[in-house]
Amino acid sequence: MPNGKNRNHNHDPKLYHLKYKICVSGAADTSNCGPDEMQRTEEIGRLVAQRGFVLVTGATTGAPYWAAKGAKEAGGFVIGVSPAYSKIQHVKSYRLPVDYHDLIIYTGFGYSGRNLLLTRASDAVITVCGRIGTLNEFTDAFEDGKPQGILLGGGGTTEMIPEIIERAGRGSGKAVFDKDPAKLLDKVVEMIVDEEKEIE
Repeated sequence: MPNGKNRNHNHDPKLYHLKYKICVSGAADTSNCGPDEMQRTEEIGRLVAQRGFVLVTGATTGAPYWAAKGAKEAGGFVIGVSPAYSKIQHVKSYRLPVDYHDLIIYTGFGYSGRNLLLTRASDAVITVCGRIGTLNEFTDAFEDGKPQGILLGGGGTTEMIPEIIERAGRGSGKAVFDKDPAKLLDKVVEMIVDEEKEIE
């Protein structure tokens, strides 16, 4: 059995590549979202899977659920980050789904604690039609300098983000915008690739 001294820890980025983890953040209650927003969110999930990335969600209903559905039906891998401390609490107390996910991490930190872990566990965050929790995930990722894509035209708090960034006086961060899911994902992945150049 090899010991630690004989192991070859070769970290040449040309010889390995971790899959990008793309978080989709959006409203669990989609009543204030546009009529086509869940279809566009499902498309994002599908695109993430088709490009060989891992989808990360808040393991909840609404927009994240539709993204997970799109990814799984395209043969992708989906990780959920739950506010609950167990599967029983996730299903019984929070009344959240487990389908369309390959694994769910139970944080036990409630929604606000889950939100921070969700964004930090991801390489980038794509925000679709949201409410206050989605805005919380956006600001968490913004503070961390995380690459972010905002899908415009879907309603909810997402439409406020350009003005929030402008009024906050903290610069534009690493946020890009588009109404087209495929173009938005392209922009987000480009930012991740640029970041990885700092490792080489």
